Amino acid sequence: MTSNECLRLPVRAFPVFLWAALLAPGTVAADGSQPAADSPSQHPGETPASRGYRLLRTKPFVPPDLDREVFENLWTTWPEPLRSQAERATPAERRRMTFSRYGLVESPESPDAGPPLGYVEAPAGGWVMNCLNCHGGKVAGRIIPGLPNNRLALQTLTEEALRVKLELGRPPGPMDLAALRMSLGTSHGTTNAVVFGIIVGWLRDRDMNIDRSQPLPPTLDHDMDAPALWNVRKRTHLYCDGHAPKVHRPLLQFTLSLANDGPTIRGWEDEARDILAWIESLEPPNWPWGVDAALAGDGERLFRQHCARCHGTYGETGRYVERIIPIDTVGTDPLRLNALSVEDRRRLGVSWMTRYGEDAVIVDPGGYVAPPLDGIWASAPYFHNGSVPTLWHVLHPDARPAVWQGVEDGYDREHVGLEVHSSEAVPADAASAADRRAWFDTRVRGKSAAGHRFPDALTETEKRAVLEYLKTL
Repeated sequence: MTSNECLRLPVRAFPVFLWAALLAPGTVAADGSQPAADSPSQHPGETPASRGYRLLRTKPFVPPDLDREVFENLWTTWPEPLRSQAERATPAERRRMTFSRYGLVESPESPDAGPPLGYVEAPAGGWVMNCLNCHGGKVAGRIIPGLPNNRLALQTLTEEALRVKLELGRPPGPMDLAALRMSLGTSHGTTNAVVFGIIVGWLRDRDMNIDRSQPLPPTLDHDMDAPALWNVRKRTHLYCDGHAPKVHRPLLQFTLSLANDGPTIRGWEDEARDILAWIESLEPPNWPWGVDAALAGDGERLFRQHCARCHGTYGETGRYVERIIPIDTVGTDPLRLNALSVEDRRRLGVSWMTRYGEDAVIVDPGGYVAPPLDGIWASAPYFHNGSVPTLWHVLHPDARPAVWQGVEDGYDREHVGLEVHSSEAVPADAASAADRRAWFDTRVRGKSAAGHRFPDALTETEKRAVLEYLKTL
């Protein structure tokens, strides 16, 4: 069976008891106990925001995915000549090669040592993934927590970590088993997090207690680009379709491993408040290079005429409207919108996550939210599925590349976005699945770069002005 055929299989074809096995607790501690909690009260004098970041960086909310020994042996699974290069390398060089292969980001607090930014070291020594694996990235080599990680190769990392575990005689973990049945991301920098969230949500009752009796719904695997977290402060609803209210409880969806029972989930409400406080404290990064002020001024005028009614205005008197644009109007890939059913959204809207409906859920949004554009220069690639590598390509729909690959730590100042290699097709020498995932193929279902043709109303001179203005947001 091919990977594309696997993507088309409905999840109800996979028995509930097997999904339960995929999401089972795993080996948390020898006695089966939960990970040690790092109580918010242990650090007096912190603000809620600083406490939220500390919790993300120190508290293991779910079971580990790998450990230091597995990490240090990942190179043994690599193809030649990369494996031989790693074998000859120093430990520091090999670590850099490992981070590069999987799109991992060094911890700002302890670079070159310990787990990556998106992992927490559990008391027993395992590495536990958290939100910063997708929401902690680099732009032009600069590490920024809250920035989308546009190079994360989670599927490749999980597959190769499983091979190491089997060589070491270790049992597979929940993520390893899940990756055998569903995609974790078919292109570097994207994840199938929404579908994973659907599955774990359907294994809970409205109080977040584990409930394995429900038949699981069919699902549509699809890749998503993580949004920039600093724009959450302007939103009243979460996600690209805006269906979920911006309150703290839904953030705990990422903790819904079957290792955690209902009382555990509900007991982390204060932690969720603090994490949301950290997210809302984030500021967008400033464009670090020069700007043509006169050209940007022309661009601001044009932006207000053509773009502000959806994306808002900026500066001291700026106003963001959070408008959902109907799918037939925006014309971008509809798979993400269709992947969440009305029933999926309704279940969220009657659960503990939304105070049993007090925090309203939009069950049928019908389109995608036009997002705020603060720091837009840093958050490439663009569109909800990450299909467009630069803002120049956003403004030039007919020039968007069919297939492209980002350059690590590269930045295209002229086009404002990722430095990329483009192609008409995935190169023939990309023989393995891991090699192919290094290329973004917009011809694959769910990954289209079509739509958002509103810039067609602008002349080429006007597009240059708008592009210059976008650098200043």
